Amino acid sequence: MNYRRKAQLAYVALCVLILMADISSKELVQRHLGVGSAIDVLPFIQIVLVYNWGAAFGILDQASGWQTPFFVVVGLMVAIVIIIRLSKASRRHKWSEIAFALILAGAIGNMIDRVRLGYVIDFIRLHYAGWQYPAFNIADIAIFFGASMLIFELLFGNRLRKNSF
Repeated sequence: MNYRRKAQLAYVALCVLILMADISSKELVQRHLGVGSAIDVLPFIQIVLVYNWGAAFGILDQASGWQTPFFVVVGLMVAIVIIIRLSKASRRHKWSEIAFALILAGAIGNMIDRVRLGYVIDFIRLHYAGWQYPAFNIADIAIFFGASMLIFELLFGNRLRKNSF
């Protein structure tokens, strides 16, 4: 089996694992928590059930309903572009391809919620001394780390490749 095929299978496996974790964690939280109720996990982390009708941080959650099909279409377009990009896997771009696989898994995880429910289930909240970060989920974590990896690659990728063996 050539490198490209092995890499593609690895990216599919990574996406499937993240999707399984995302879907099962959302189901578990929905089964055991009511909307708005919270469980303290650590002094700065809560598990809380939140339905997010908007985008990141609840942006557009009060819109009239157009946002759900819009986010589904955008998610599909992003997924298609990333799948095309990952179909051309190469050893030289392994870091960015892993990042794209993380973003793909997160986008699909949240898109599944939007298609199935019309909103995204969020359940992890960070807080400290009266401050709280908007709730998020495993799909959001995958998107965050994927985007962070791409930014890191853009800023430092050439330097790292020049200094590597």
